[in-house]
Amino acid sequence: MDMGVFIPIGNNGWLISKTAPQYKPSFELNKQIVQKAEFYGLDFALSMVKHRGFGGETEFWDYNLESFTLMAGLAAVTERIKLVASTAILTLPPAIVARMATTVDNIAPGRFGVNIVTGWAPAEYTQMSIWPGNEYFGYRYDYATEYCEVMKQLWETGSSDFKGEHFQMEDCMMKPVPENKIEIVAAGQSGKGMEFSANYADYSFVMGQGINTPTKFAPVCDDLMQAAEKTGRDVGAYVLFMVIADETDEAAQAKWDLYREGADIEALAYMGVQGAQDAQASDSSTAKHINLPEGAVNFNMGTLVGSYAKVAAMLDEAAAVPGVKGIMMTFDDFLVGMDDFGTRIQPLMNSRKTVKIAAE
Repeated sequence: MDMGVFIPIGNNGWLISKTAPQYKPSFELNKQIVQKAEFYGLDFALSMVKHRGFGGETEFWDYNLESFTLMAGLAAVTERIKLVASTAILTLPPAIVARMATTVDNIAPGRFGVNIVTGWAPAEYTQMSIWPGNEYFGYRYDYATEYCEVMKQLWETGSSDFKGEHFQMEDCMMKPVPENKIEIVAAGQSGKGMEFSANYADYSFVMGQGINTPTKFAPVCDDLMQAAEKTGRDVGAYVLFMVIADETDEAAQAKWDLYREGADIEALAYMGVQGAQDAQASDSSTAKHINLPEGAVNFNMGTLVGSYAKVAAMLDEAAAVPGVKGIMMTFDDFLVGMDDFGTRIQPLMNSRKTVKIAAE
């Protein structure tokens, strides 16, 4: 089973809390995290794209790096780990992203992928006068479909004359073409999102659910597998979990309780307003899920809290769910978390027993 890390390209990672570790993003921080991930034999690292934060007392995600340039830098200081950058498809034309991806593949041959982000928070785009209006929520996956078609044509042939509703290419040229396959990643949780993943993604992220319920996401994973079966494509499910581990269950739980008690209410309120803009969103959509009140302090991400042995066992449970090909982790403290995973958790996982760290 693949293991990966969702690197903290925005300040404070994925904890919207005044009592969680407070830090700004930097290349140096993310370099250390990804190099640790590579050292411990992890398979991939993914960076999100975010153009506006949530504010509040913690200024949550008000400080963000840019995904492609960060990953290009990381590509030059790593050797084996796969790297995935994210494109907010309303901000960058597909022909430009196709060329950017080809360039990073040249830096890190066969180790690069593109995560397709359709967008759920209008304020990220209204600030730049590029939001199409809330009607976009109804056709964003049609837009993403055309976006991927253009990129695929350019990657495969070096040219595109694609004619669609949203993109029209006129003898669009891109040479050289990439020497390796550039994988596509997506994360839509709705029915349309699953359909898009089934048609275009090599991997699709599934949100872990609940606290210490490592298999609760299984029905969503099954939906993805059924969608992929209709297209006849092999689409791997990557499950997202936050790991909060310590020597004992009690010590780990104390940290999680502290983070929840310090929730940045103002930042959470902003996220709630943005997530409510899509009136058509289904209950399974990402925007609805991350705003559920019971766990919004970390986006209602599936959270594994406990001793190193307990977390290892829960990760193995998640790995055993049919359709799962990998798990992507976030941590409350990334540098400590990576070392704890590599030295204390991974050696106890049955699903990772064949992994050899770089030192070996």
